[in-house]
Amino acid sequence: MKWELRHIQCLVAISEAGTITDAALELGISQPQVSRVLRTLEASWGVQLVVRSSRRTTLTSEGRLAVERGRHLLAFADSIESAVRGDHMMRLGYIASAAGRHTPALQRKWREVEPDVDLRLIHAQGALGGMAEGLTDAAVLRRAPDPTTYQSTVVGTEQLVTACADNDLWGRRRSVKLKEFAGRPLVVNSRSDLDLNLWPGGFGPLRAFDVEGMDQWLDAIAAGRGVGVATRATAEQHRPIGVRYAPINDAPRAEVRLCWPRGHSLRGLHSLEGILRDLYSSPPRGLAG
Repeated sequence: MKWELRHIQCLVAISEAGTITDAALELGISQPQVSRVLRTLEASWGVQLVVRSSRRTTLTSEGRLAVERGRHLLAFADSIESAVRGDHMMRLGYIASAAGRHTPALQRKWREVEPDVDLRLIHAQGALGGMAEGLTDAAVLRRAPDPTTYQSTVVGTEQLVTACADNDLWGRRRSVKLKEFAGRPLVVNSRSDLDLNLWPGGFGPLRAFDVEGMDQWLDAIAAGRGVGVATRATAEQHRPIGVRYAPINDAPRAEVRLCWPRGHSLRGLHSLEGILRDLYSSPPRGLAG
């Protein structure tokens, strides 16, 4: 049997809801229907996507990959429908974080300034926040893209922070310095857009563990497999149990860039740039946890 978008919608709902019962409530169908759709998808692909238990469902590695790609597929399908209907939409991609603590204000201000354009934030994978795959119209990135293909403008800067397990020797530190990373195992998100060339050769951490994606990065750090480096926005947007953040006092600030494909005319782009600049110019708050 061929699979359809509804199968992907069901799998993503299971991932986000945590149980088949809650996914059924979210989708507005019965629990047996969700189970049947899931079994059909697994049979069609010949792999197990979800491990079921009495209290919770857990995605297999194949399931996590399917959900990651499936979110892109659903977003793309959404964009096709909107384009055909003539709806106005701005799909704004991001990798680790959108605008950190500014993200809710960004969405609220957008509704005031561009009420006829739907702003959709899309958590995309890949170094360009979904732009390369056509999944997003623009992206907020922490690294300049290829200038021959993409335009970008700096809308603000962010402090770099370290992430560690809450029982790590840095777990109660208020701040750290770059030299203190020497010899420490570093967990690296290979899909991050953050430049980690912060140390001269031989004086930095040991790149001990690479992962693919934010969730795996946080899980590895919480498990004590090493420390990580991120921007303040990541610390503000991702605060799982078992992970602590502390500022890196002497690290250069990361540029926050609004990026879009060169030559594309995007409705609301100027407004988006203005909103982001205003938000990033507001006074910073303390970093807790």
